Amino acid sequence: MHADPGRVVVRPFHLAWQASGPDIERVRKLVGDIIALDPRTVRSEMGIVLNDFADRHWQLERVFDDRYKQIEFALKLDGSTIKRNTKRLIGAYFCHEYSFAAAALMNPSVVRHPDQSGLQRGSVRVLISLRAVGEGHISTIAFREGIISAGRHLTLSHQPAFATAAMLGKPKRDAADGEVSVYRHPEASISGTVIFPMTEAQRNGLEDLRLVEFEHDNGDSEWVGTYTAYSGRDIRSELLCTRDFHDFTLTPIRGSAGRNKGMALFPRKIDGQYLMIGRQDGKNLYLLRSDNVEEWDDGALLLEPKFPWEFVQIGNCGAPIELDEGWLVLTHGVGAMRKYAIGAALLDKSDPSRVLGRTASPILSAADEDREGYVPNVVYTCGAIRVGDDLFLPYGVADSSVCFAFVAIRDILAQMQ
Repeated sequence: MHADPGRVVVRPFHLAWQASGPDIERVRKLVGDIIALDPRTVRSEMGIVLNDFADRHWQLERVFDDRYKQIEFALKLDGSTIKRNTKRLIGAYFCHEYSFAAAALMNPSVVRHPDQSGLQRGSVRVLISLRAVGEGHISTIAFREGIISAGRHLTLSHQPAFATAAMLGKPKRDAADGEVSVYRHPEASISGTVIFPMTEAQRNGLEDLRLVEFEHDNGDSEWVGTYTAYSGRDIRSELLCTRDFHDFTLTPIRGSAGRNKGMALFPRKIDGQYLMIGRQDGKNLYLLRSDNVEEWDDGALLLEPKFPWEFVQIGNCGAPIELDEGWLVLTHGVGAMRKYAIGAALLDKSDPSRVLGRTASPILSAADEDREGYVPNVVYTCGAIRVGDDLFLPYGVADSSVCFAFVAIRDILAQMQ
């Protein structure tokens, strides 16, 4: 999968954090200029907009209507005195077309799809999350569905012609500080939905989602992802939680560990506690424990760089994967010439603080055409899953595109020391 400037969504122009202070007067002036237009000019201008953009977006006029309501509320306008076409034109002036994956498509993770119905025996439906990067190097979360069938065969589901942005839900009365909810339009597919930054802390991006299917004590599944919220100046880790990929909650992680990147949640509790793998010092991997999935403090040192391909630093490449032999943790290492490679470690199943083995050499490294791209010499993943006896591994290439690999689990374990 490659970056595609043709994949566009309609986004608000003058976002909430921009339409304050001196900018609010500019907003009022623009709205006043549109309201002052005569009806014939309004129809003409609206016709130009629809001619240019209606075939590129889904239910565009409704998007303009919704955007107008936001402007009406912000400026305390008397909507009863404004004609419908004028309202839509106001909405159009406060929207813009955004190519969310124009610059890069990278750093995928993968989980089992919530819907496993209608499949042939031995097949698995999967859901891949992607970091899409567009204008201004703003990162969003995109998705792609697919089916893995016998013979290591991956079929990606059809990508819809129109992409739509997830919409902001109503604030919850008991929501944590900075928590927001978003939802997918009922008629939009998962593969056609993009989650954009919604808060000031996320302003410049939602980066590197590490998804995992988490099994609660009662046996229910919830899909939980850790990602980095980037404001353009500061970073913090946050959680994405969903039970159906229709409704999502985005919640900041509290505690000292939340100020770091690259956290990955174990798929179930161990000894009554949540566990994470994290990198708190920029170089080594730590094991973190918590009684609350939203609050994490400093953990215990787990892995340090040991081999030349990881001397600069190591990090995790997604949620640990449960095997009979233990917890398989994919790692990334950075070596000479800032070359990124992917390796693995095996942790004890009942006591994950015990390292049973690790690969002395990478299981995947940039070579040949995979070296070229936006950031050369990088292969990177945010999560893999077990499919039968194989590891299905989607991975980013040079921060530019996404490839897929199948690796026999026995071969990974055989490489470990």
